[in-house]
Amino acid sequence: MRLATILHNNSHAIASIDAEGQTARKLVSAGGEAIADMTTLIERFDTVKNALQFESQAIPFAQLQFAAPIQRPRRNIMCVGKNYFEHAHEFTRSGFDSSASKPADAVPSAPIVFTKMPETVVASGEPMGFPGACEQLDYEAELGVIIGKGGLGIDKASAMSHVFGYVIINDLTARDLQAKHKQWFLGKSFETSCPMGPWIGTADELDGANLNLKCWVNGELRQNANSKDLIFDIPTLIETLSAGFALLPGDIIATGTPVGVGIGFNPPRFLQSGDKVEIEIDGLGRLSNSVR
Repeated sequence: MRLATILHNNSHAIASIDAEGQTARKLVSAGGEAIADMTTLIERFDTVKNALQFESQAIPFAQLQFAAPIQRPRRNIMCVGKNYFEHAHEFTRSGFDSSASKPADAVPSAPIVFTKMPETVVASGEPMGFPGACEQLDYEAELGVIIGKGGLGIDKASAMSHVFGYVIINDLTARDLQAKHKQWFLGKSFETSCPMGPWIGTADELDGANLNLKCWVNGELRQNANSKDLIFDIPTLIETLSAGFALLPGDIIATGTPVGVGIGFNPPRFLQSGDKVEIEIDGLGRLSNSVR
């Protein structure tokens, strides 16, 4: 199932998506109750999924807008740094990597985790970046994992049973702030730094361990990878995160970006006003945002 939060006739609604037909059908009830918030639906999904009802009338994409699937996450988005081998090396070579002082330290021995505030989330089609706030704006195409069943101390063997679905994320980064402050939060957590969408693909239909990911800047292919190449796979990330605190339904994990970000070029190719970044992941549509 593909689920989106859409804006239609001046109101938001959850909708099922027909990607091939380019249409959406609004959710009208879930087990007898009206649910308009995606996090609430995720929390109750196991009990209402067999009773979901959608309007018979299909709405063409041209007549609606996609909001971010989870418009305001209840907690910070959890993000993983340096989680593809080639990107780990390009990041260390760039000089922006405060976590590795020499090439031999490029590949981490354990997941590197940071967070982005909920207010960073914007939908596909919305502008991103703050003019004047940074001079070295970079893109990072990532597969987002959405937790369905919460838990503390989840082991790798059962981790995938806790996954609700997947979503595209652009982990937008202010590289100059990242370098200046010697940590990642400020450079990663400015408003509009987390474009997300256009929809969620549920875990029963997608294999998170084998999804192709591509990113274009102004039509030029910059990133092209598969989630099977993650250094730390999804079960490892869930086990690592849940060891110290309970994961909750609706929590989002951005799994890391592959090689091909702006700082990987010589000289670096940072985003400029008007640049358009488009990201595709198998089954998850296309996330498209332009810099203010």
